[in-house]
Amino acid sequence: MSHKKTREHIVEAADTLFYERGFEHTSFSDIAKNVKISRGNFYYHFKTKDDILDAVINVRLTKTRSMLAQWEIEGDHPADRIRSFIHILIANGEKIKRYGCPVGTLCSELAKLDHPSQSDANRLFTLFRTWLCRQFGLLGREEDADDLAMHLLARSQGVATLANAFNDEKFIQQEVKQMCDWLKAYTEHVVPNEHSDQETG
Repeated sequence: MSHKKTREHIVEAADTLFYERGFEHTSFSDIAKNVKISRGNFYYHFKTKDDILDAVINVRLTKTRSMLAQWEIEGDHPADRIRSFIHILIANGEKIKRYGCPVGTLCSELAKLDHPSQSDANRLFTLFRTWLCRQFGLLGREEDADDLAMHLLARSQGVATLANAFNDEKFIQQEVKQMCDWLKAYTEHVVPNEHSDQETG
């Protein structure tokens, strides 16, 4: 396996373990055991667990940007793109029931630890916030676009937290429907601002 592939494998394993066990409760040994490489080879790529955390956050940022770009391509209407965000709760429902939201759990844990990478992890939420704000702006809600974006982010986080607490898939489906109904109330009689879409797309 090439050095690049080994590094990618380490980051992928760490990403999963940080999500499922938490950053604090995942050790170097846990990651090395998962990847099945020697400690010497492991330390060649990463000197500290914080170095791995930085790499995990950067990978998550890259994947999130790619996902948002894909939603832009697939959604002809801003409301369709926002629904893609809402439906991620169903797409990731099984994992959310077991481990919670990967973004929310990481940000919450790093905040409790007062970890220096907390602000970097929060950039994941900022990506979603900025993107949702733009979509609501395209729906003609420029004045309160950020408020609407934050409301949707907050509600989705609340759904993920309670679904994890109660291990309730029906609850996720019910809340997703309500969020889609909420969105429909804002978009039924709105013509999207296509000019703004072209300028910022």
